Amino acid sequence: MAGTADYGLGPFTYPRGWFMVAEADEVTSVPSAVRYFGQDLVLYRGASGRAYMVDAYCPHMGAHLARNTTSYVIHDKIQVEGESIRCPYHAWRFGADGKCNQIPYSPAPIPAAARLRTWTLQERYGCIFAWHDSEGGAPDFDLPAIPEWDDPAYVHWKIDQLGMLPCHPQEIVDNLADVSHLGPTHGGPPEYFSNIIDGIEARQYQGAYHRALAPGFMLETDTFYTGPGILLSYFNGGGAVMYIAHTPVDDGSLKAWHGLLVNSGKPAAGDDDIPMARAQQAGSLAALAQDFEVWANKRACIQPLAVPGDGAFSRVRLWYRQFYNPRAEAAKIQALANGTYGVRGMPATRQIAS
Repeated sequence: MAGTADYGLGPFTYPRGWFMVAEADEVTSVPSAVRYFGQDLVLYRGASGRAYMVDAYCPHMGAHLARNTTSYVIHDKIQVEGESIRCPYHAWRFGADGKCNQIPYSPAPIPAAARLRTWTLQERYGCIFAWHDSEGGAPDFDLPAIPEWDDPAYVHWKIDQLGMLPCHPQEIVDNLADVSHLGPTHGGPPEYFSNIIDGIEARQYQGAYHRALAPGFMLETDTFYTGPGILLSYFNGGGAVMYIAHTPVDDGSLKAWHGLLVNSGKPAAGDDDIPMARAQQAGSLAALAQDFEVWANKRACIQPLAVPGDGAFSRVRLWYRQFYNPRAEAAKIQALANGTYGVRGMPATRQIAS
């Protein structure tokens, strides 16, 4: 599959932003191996319950911190001590700051180079998110707020792990502008459609009599990216909130997840509302699977052969470029991308009959 350079996105192979790296309950005191942004990484929880992500390989002799089951560091259950993690090979121990804080067999001063790269994490919505920035900067925008998560009327999602896709994230982000696939792919040709781009957010508004998700009535969605890898979609004003996350694994491949918060219609949802919510999430997942089948089998679309009636692909792609360029360039790219973009021959908002 094509890589970042093929799409001409910018000098950085991987975008700047917040990205999902695991479900929260997958991260335990037993270190686990993951791979994102072209790097092997390790996730674990310290004694405090806080999650950490560090580079996978010990700077001493290159052992993988999580791919071991036979070392006595593992058998003796001393790999995670407090907030620190030990290498299973020679038992060097690294603190939450990544610095080696113990070499058990050596009285010499610990070398300054004995350290692991650490990652900024946040745990929200049943997920673990990592900040990625090729320039090494601190986060310059926040994760999206989902107030419905704390509203007792909503049934929490159970994350669907969608696995790996052999395509560049650009192909996924294009979907935000892709008005013309909604009818043929999803059975919901829109009656109105528009994109609004503002800073780090890119939105899609649309309404359609959707054959699969909303037979017999109009499904109206407010769908938006906050940064390059986290998408939320509000169905009919918040009756449900769809979540899709995708994270680069290597240049030209990604991992993805899906979830759906569902409003029970009651002040507080109960266990009897869970089957209804799971059924709605399964319907949302089935619609997303229609896209996934296409993405998994298409060739790279380096330059869409756009015709009148297609969406604002060029503007959404321009917006997306800000995350692959130095953050000093972000404001300039945003200024070029910001705006409201409709589709020729289609209303931008719902038309109410007088």
